[in-house]
Amino acid sequence: MNSKETERAEPVNFIQAIIDKDKENNKYGGRVHLRFPPEPNGYLHIGHAKSICLNFGLAEKNNGLCNLRFDDTNPSKEEIEYIESIIEDVRWLGFDWEDRLYYASDYFERMYQDALVLIKEGNAYVCDLSAEKIKEYRGTFTKPGVESSCRFRTVDENLTLFQKMREGLFEEGSRTLRAKIDMSSPNLNMRDPVLYRILKESHHRTGDEWCIYPMYDYAHPLEDYYEGITHSVCTLEFEDHRPLYEWVLKNVHAIDPPQQIEFARLNLSNTVMSKRKLRFLVEKNYVSGWDDPRLPTISGLRRRGYTPEAIRNFCDRIGVAKTNSIVDVRFLEHCIREDLNKRALRAMAVLNPLKLVIDNYPEDLIEEMDCENNPETPSAGTRKVAFSKELFIEREDFHENPPSKYYRLGPGREVRLKNAYIVKCTNFVREEKSGEIKEIHCIYDPETRSGRPGAERKVKSTLHWVSARFALKAEVRLYDYLLLDSIEGVEQAEEEGDKDFVRLLNPKSIVVLKNSLIEPDLKNLVSGDKIQFMRKGYFCVDPDSTSDNLVFNRIVSLRDSWEKIQKRN
Repeated sequence: MNSKETERAEPVNFIQAIIDKDKENNKYGGRVHLRFPPEPNGYLHIGHAKSICLNFGLAEKNNGLCNLRFDDTNPSKEEIEYIESIIEDVRWLGFDWEDRLYYASDYFERMYQDALVLIKEGNAYVCDLSAEKIKEYRGTFTKPGVESSCRFRTVDENLTLFQKMREGLFEEGSRTLRAKIDMSSPNLNMRDPVLYRILKESHHRTGDEWCIYPMYDYAHPLEDYYEGITHSVCTLEFEDHRPLYEWVLKNVHAIDPPQQIEFARLNLSNTVMSKRKLRFLVEKNYVSGWDDPRLPTISGLRRRGYTPEAIRNFCDRIGVAKTNSIVDVRFLEHCIREDLNKRALRAMAVLNPLKLVIDNYPEDLIEEMDCENNPETPSAGTRKVAFSKELFIEREDFHENPPSKYYRLGPGREVRLKNAYIVKCTNFVREEKSGEIKEIHCIYDPETRSGRPGAERKVKSTLHWVSARFALKAEVRLYDYLLLDSIEGVEQAEEEGDKDFVRLLNPKSIVVLKNSLIEPDLKNLVSGDKIQFMRKGYFCVDPDSTSDNLVFNRIVSLRDSWEKIQKRN
């Protein structure tokens, strides 16, 4: 993706152009009806968010409708948990399907009757070949397929056998219903594809009523047709399936059939968008669950602290294309920074504490310093933060032998403590056994309190801090990219097996800090609240948080590498 184009202008939406032309020609009587049709075999991810925003967005823009429909045709991989999570995710993103919640299983009987039509008209047959043999007979891109001997059964034979399939009289995997199309077609999807298979699994909605289930390529066009869908928007991997989509609708004699339109799926760098690989990570405990903040799942992004507004903005700005590409994850981070910059309140938190003692500050004096809640939003007001003799600063903000261009605290150096005083380091104390610096001693200049006339003496660095007397302890989880920083590696991982894929996992994708310290007023935050820790990034209160153990997830750091890319280009 060209980064300049991403920032400058919204790409042309070719799907909207198709809809405009259809409306102009009064196709479908001017109706626009779309759907978002997930399979309930896993949690949704950011790629699905693009599809959700596209389908519901097109419906809204064209005064049309958008259904939410579950393609629940494979009970061996589907669970109620996934359905509930999908419903929650779509609602959280801000979209409403009103009363149009559907399931493929709503149409099982109607699909069966349409299959009978195909058989009666000589367009489908019951096949005895095993799955392995069907694959073998299918041929290759350079070698035509081989016809099954079952292809020549009579209509009556096929009707009888298909009825017995439905009644459960055959073993699982022993027979299928196949479309009779063309075993020499250059499109492998048209070489007598399977329409139904025997699967003796209990279904989450129909129970044990059915033991044959339609294949996706048969069910999906019928679902669209039954619901009056006009524009069936799907990703590019279904482009080669479109002839079969159209064949099914033609041969069940669909009137005003929907049209399938393909667009490029979202590929995001430094993560994985394969539902199979995400399931692998969850089931093998490489992550803590489907909502692990390192995952690109919508529930993971929500738990990490992403907002629906930022995700919708991201999906809108990357546009809709006809060719696949990889979007830099830093652009997604840019979108959440933009969103949180104006809404997130500021606070001070010391993630890796180092004690600082102001030797000439009165022992029992407690001052309340005025601090802005959000300099980008003046209406957010100010807050009082307690300042005392003993403080904590970040360990990285002190260096015993400061290197070049290090402007923070060191022996004999001065810095300003945010919203407070200028202090000068006079000494430091080490641990006897480890030799690690455990305490810094400073003196302060009482005339330099922030906000007082003439007090703004210039120094090169300003540090955040918390009072040792009043600070609260917190657990902070620092998240990094799921995969190592290699776009090429991510592409490769999508093609490789699980073993090779795991080698690309970032071993430092999460760092947990158990002894961080925060401002005392943050004790009132609840799960999902967002805040900016000054100089450290944007953070969100995790659901694991309790009144005795506050837990924060880092959403994103303050450094915006995407903006730097923009400036360079």
